Amino acid sequence: MLTFKNVSKVYPGGNKAVDGINLEIKQGEFVMFIGPSGCGKTTTMKMINRLVKPTEGAIYLNGKNILEQNTVQLRRSIGYVIQQIGLFPHMTIRENIALVPRLLKWPGTKRTARAEELLELVNMDPEYLDRYPFELSGGQQQRIGVLRALAADPPLILMDEPFGAVDPITRDSLQAEFKHLQKTLGKTIVFVTHDMDEAIKLADKIVIMRAGKIVQVGTPDDILHNPADQFVEDFIGKERLIQAKQNMQTVGQIMNPDPVTIAINATLSEALQWMKKKRVDTLLAVNNRGILKGFITVEMIDRIRDMSKIVVEIMEKDLFVVEQDALLRDTIRKILVRGLKYIPVVNEEHKLIGLITRASLVDVVYDSIWGAEEEQLITENQ
Repeated sequence: MLTFKNVSKVYPGGNKAVDGINLEIKQGEFVMFIGPSGCGKTTTMKMINRLVKPTEGAIYLNGKNILEQNTVQLRRSIGYVIQQIGLFPHMTIRENIALVPRLLKWPGTKRTARAEELLELVNMDPEYLDRYPFELSGGQQQRIGVLRALAADPPLILMDEPFGAVDPITRDSLQAEFKHLQKTLGKTIVFVTHDMDEAIKLADKIVIMRAGKIVQVGTPDDILHNPADQFVEDFIGKERLIQAKQNMQTVGQIMNPDPVTIAINATLSEALQWMKKKRVDTLLAVNNRGILKGFITVEMIDRIRDMSKIVVEIMEKDLFVVEQDALLRDTIRKILVRGLKYIPVVNEEHKLIGLITRASLVDVVYDSIWGAEEEQLITENQ
């Protein structure tokens, strides 16, 4: 799909922003470039669509040297998402999404159909098509920025810290949505980030850079278990390395696989009796296929006099969830930031498969904070 051969970028004065890199990116891979500020990661990405011209070497896209291609056609064939989003304020959401298809002279009906199809992928209603960017939240605007990059169905998408400017809660949501989109659509993604948790969470392959050079390339597991040198170890961080060593990285490894549930068509009387039997004050409500639909608490039942009512009539449907391959570090942060007591774990079909509680995270947090120090003390005393 994409090949870098001895690629360098030298600026006036001899400053080498990128220094002789070689890299292969396969079709459908999600590749994250990461490293400290000034390491050359953004310059490397911008050379792919010739926003920055390589000084030396060659970059091949599907076997063709990008320097031998028409610049306009090249850029229109590659999706591009930036941190600042870059939506045109005078254009509707429909016009923003369909910008590249319009430049490619797609018929109007085809452009509208494509915009509606893409909105559906991120669970936004067609009514948003006729709104303007200022009428949307920051997270919604960033979703539209991603959809615009996907509009002409390019095989390759470049993303320059696209979620860096949004709040942590919105960022978590955007990351999860985008990873699902990438899996669904099979796009090749080149993504620049400064956030190691984001790289571990999203990437198939991580490229760590320093001073214009590639220090290490590998899957998240490769890099966590076999850091190339002290720089990589320091960049990954002690807590992540400890969790990797203990093979405690994902929610699925420590979740309770048997959460207490109630059928959505059960009566409140039945729900209350089940709470008493299980000694809990909250039940997760599921349908007959085990799909999580909401939750009900003893306080919610206490407010209702008619115990013959059914769970689905009063349950809370707004429930934050994670999938079993979610990172533990992300989940801990979400529990703390959102003030949650627990987070249900679901599969891709939203079927309830487990539960993460604050209590189940205690040992993980303890080992992350104290594990390395205890190990060092043991070593010193031997």
